[in-house]
Amino acid sequence: MPPQELKSMSLNKLATIIRENWKNVYFGAVPYLQAMRDLNSVDDDYGMDSGKSIVRYFLANASTWRGEVAKAVKTELKRRVN
Repeated sequence: MPPQELKSMSLNKLATIIRENWKNVYFGAVPYLQAMRDLNSVDDDYGMDSGKSIVRYFLANASTWRGEVAKAVKTELKRRVN
């Protein structure tokens, strides 16, 4: 997946890609992945949490998601929260 394509995607679109690619989502990542499906960008809020914190918690729980798509998407998510 080209990095330029990922840069233009909304957070909820990235969450869809994650869900389609990561077959056995680690249980610790599930609530954050679900929350990301309701966010357009890291600047949005999800309840009392910021979009950035949701993405950071997701990344902290996504270490078992591996592969080319995982690497590209995680790199893009890290770029957005830094």
